[in-house]
Amino acid sequence: MSTDAHGPGLHASVLDALGQEIVSGTTAVGSVVRIDQLDERFGVSRSVVREAVRVLESMGLVETRRRLGVRVRPRNQWNVFDPRVIRWRLDGPDREEQLVSLGELRRGFEPVAAELAAERATPEQCGAMVGAVMQMTVHAKAGDLEAYLKADQVFHATMLEASGNEMLAALSTVVAEVLSGRTHHDLMPARPNPVAIRLHGDVAQAIGSGDGAAASAAMTAIIEEASDAVRGTAAAASDDTEETAAD
Repeated sequence: MSTDAHGPGLHASVLDALGQEIVSGTTAVGSVVRIDQLDERFGVSRSVVREAVRVLESMGLVETRRRLGVRVRPRNQWNVFDPRVIRWRLDGPDREEQLVSLGELRRGFEPVAAELAAERATPEQCGAMVGAVMQMTVHAKAGDLEAYLKADQVFHATMLEASGNEMLAALSTVVAEVLSGRTHHDLMPARPNPVAIRLHGDVAQAIGSGDGAAASAAMTAIIEEASDAVRGTAAAASDDTEETAAD
């Protein structure tokens, strides 16, 4: 039996390990694992395992059954909007499929949010979006993708908040994970596309001037450009792999 502490770091590492195994299919749907096996495997206390399982259960990934153990639930019962589930799926083998799915989702709500923001954004929110675009420009020139990512996330979170719709604003965590996944899995070009930055500026300008149609159109173009970039980068990586294998 383990004598570990009950710190949040242990809980997070067990949660991440189990979550990634489930969403990747390593631990298949319908599989049953016992908590006493998990605490031995991870070398942690049973309370740490139980807390991790409780979180997974809240996401719909597993269910606990008395005297049976922890069973992995079907994918259609998962909370696919949970940022951690998105992150784990982007870390797994179906990364491209997940990005395509998320791109289609974004097309359904971000242009709408941009149009609403053109009616409802405050001067402070307009200023924050313009400032984020300026930061994106600076960090793109410097080749600092992490700083560029943060500015990009600020832009989208501000735009969604500026829609004045709390349901749309809550989706900012979904967009943040998409942007983060692209950066951390080398699906972004080494130098961000100037066209993408210009389109962000177009959205900010249209919102600032109250032009909802233009804001929506520019936001749609941003999402399309991102989807095209992901497909292009993934295709190039696949071609490189095939060439290496042929050498």
